[in-house]
Amino acid sequence: MIKINEIAENYKEEVISLRKEFHKIPEPAFKEVQTSKKIANYLEKWGLEVEKNVAKTGVVGLLKGEKNGSTIAIRADIDGLPITEKTNLPYSSQNDGYMHACGHDGHIAIALQTAKILSNLKDKIKGNVKFIFQPAEEIISGAEAMIKEGVLLDPEVEAIIGLHIWPELKSGYLGIKRGPIFASSDKFDLVLKGKSGHGALPHQAHDSTVVLADIINGFQKIISREIPPHEAGVISFGMIEGGSAYNIIPYKIKTNGTIRAFNSDIRETISKRMEEIASNICKAYNINCDYIYSPGVPVTINDKGLTDFIIKTISREISPDVLKTVIPTTGGEDFSLFSQKIPGTFMLLGTKNEKKGIIGALHQPDYNIDNNILTLGVKSFLHIILNYLRC
Repeated sequence: MIKINEIAENYKEEVISLRKEFHKIPEPAFKEVQTSKKIANYLEKWGLEVEKNVAKTGVVGLLKGEKNGSTIAIRADIDGLPITEKTNLPYSSQNDGYMHACGHDGHIAIALQTAKILSNLKDKIKGNVKFIFQPAEEIISGAEAMIKEGVLLDPEVEAIIGLHIWPELKSGYLGIKRGPIFASSDKFDLVLKGKSGHGALPHQAHDSTVVLADIINGFQKIISREIPPHEAGVISFGMIEGGSAYNIIPYKIKTNGTIRAFNSDIRETISKRMEEIASNICKAYNINCDYIYSPGVPVTINDKGLTDFIIKTISREISPDVLKTVIPTTGGEDFSLFSQKIPGTFMLLGTKNEKKGIIGALHQPDYNIDNNILTLGVKSFLHIILNYLRC
């Protein structure tokens, strides 16, 4: 009998060391050159078949078991963020202006440690494990690019798992949920063109600014009055730009923002109604309107069968006490593109630890994680994989 929990505990310091190593070298989307090189070197050292430069800077490691069987994949994102780190950690970012402020360094470490341990158990594995180290998650572009390059083929992947280190969940818990867990994430751009004029003579102008105010209110009524109360949606304005002086009514106003939903029908409804509301309000006030909807990533939906299997596996092999049913988050995740193709389950690994002062939010310069959580991630991946492959 393989004592997975004991083995993972024996590698606790090593997985922490891996996280620190990658925390030092954050790199932006599709430019994760140093990160990819290190990942590939580790995988090759442990005897995996390695494919480099997938979708520019992605890496794929294939671990083939001694016997034929199914293929399951782990996805770990690898890009950093354009943020100047302010943690004062001894292993802080060495790349000025960039930081692993979203836990991707931890995701890399967990996946790599899982790969190393499984490489030592190759003779007991029936089937294959594909390790997908994906670039450009932060700009929701890497998953699509890797899929187009055939990452789910040869051998064909039957199921995929992933996780995100999560600051809103306490350390020691693995968050899981059947169905939607991350929202769709789309963008809109809106340009209003009216007629400029003196601020003291508004009747001689067509004021795009006050029309935009009506549009903003109209958009929010979609959420409060057109979406069923048991559903959810978000429309947020991120930028408003226009004008040149305090006493000049501007000719043009530009704005953009984000749209989030957990239901594909609601997602379509929001976008359609936004265009109708913007164009009709503008028409009523003699304003020209250009509305552009840019779809991002779909809803991340956890496969019920795979998720049920994972819940049973973790409960039996680790403890039911580590599992926590989570509410879906309106954040976006391009893991959703993988789980649209094949059964997938995405989990949340809690890192909130108030005693250690680890309470910072994602994408902030003081963001940090509780390193002790990494081993739970490794254990979870190992048990899921070995049980899925019936080892």
